[in-house]
Amino acid sequence: MGVVASSPDTDMILPPSDAEGVEGALSGLIALVQDDLTLCNQAIIDRMDSQVPLIPQLAAHIVAAGGKRLRPLLTLASARLCGFDTALAGGVPRHVHLAACVEFIHTATLLHDDVVDESRMRRGMASANAVFGNNASVLVGDFLFARAFQLMVEDGSLQVLAILSKAAATIAEGEVLQLATQNDLETPESRYLEVIEGKTASLFAAACQVGAVVAARPAEEEQALYDYGMSLGIAFQLTDDALDYAADQRKLGKTVGDDFREGKITLPVLAAFHAGDAEEKRFWQRTIGESDQTEDDLEEALRLIARHDTIGLTLERARIMAEKAKRALDIFPDTPLRRSLCAVADYTVWRAR
Repeated sequence: MGVVASSPDTDMILPPSDAEGVEGALSGLIALVQDDLTLCNQAIIDRMDSQVPLIPQLAAHIVAAGGKRLRPLLTLASARLCGFDTALAGGVPRHVHLAACVEFIHTATLLHDDVVDESRMRRGMASANAVFGNNASVLVGDFLFARAFQLMVEDGSLQVLAILSKAAATIAEGEVLQLATQNDLETPESRYLEVIEGKTASLFAAACQVGAVVAARPAEEEQALYDYGMSLGIAFQLTDDALDYAADQRKLGKTVGDDFREGKITLPVLAAFHAGDAEEKRFWQRTIGESDQTEDDLEEALRLIARHDTIGLTLERARIMAEKAKRALDIFPDTPLRRSLCAVADYTVWRAR
């Protein structure tokens, strides 16, 4: 089935009066789990160490490139939301090591993705593969995956191991599925959503779910946090896909139009293709379907995307998923942590403004 573009009022993604609160969402969440995050950052540094000097050098490069530590933050916050008591933990609390595990899985996938995509930038800096080469990036990514599984085993919970190992496998499946749909303009929207659920949202969901597991909360709360993370991750990736055609390069941290040049099938392109006339469809078939692009084609792609407001469509879909994420938390009491997690859901869309 085709994708039908609409023209939502993107200025109303959030009321203007909410902007300041949303922009401070991440800093607010960090403030609530600051002590845990400090321990998590130290655990990440400790576990990146190796007798092979290139491993910590390359790992430190991608860590230095920034990133908001959103996924490990979700693990820390979810555990706290569920009442996990660090005073009873002894030593480094479980949720801290699992948050580091989540970050290692994420970082490993970034290293591998940049090699597959032949990316030269990551968060405004030269990507690790651009600096150290493809071989080193792939192998250090493997090292970080191995470190993540060491942390899972040390945790000792088969349930945690099942959740995080399944997420790691699902991420790989999502990336392979994206490769299979590349350049295919007949990809249905349902398949596109399957890709982003796999490659992005599955780790968000697992990061949140294990917070409930370590706190020994009932299945209803575990499911609620899984649902929150899944919806949040979908909103996050939808917004990223919109930003690739709408953002300032310095803000995005990568070259704008990378998805276009790589022939990736994302909602802004799918919607523009299905909404276009015969001439426009021929343009998309040549540039995306056949990877036959000239220097001026990106500008034309941006014009067609703007003509059909498919950025607005994509951000509206992201807003709907962010609202779904917030509703998933209704099972929990109204606390600063719950409000902060809801603000993070809004932030995922608002960062496109």
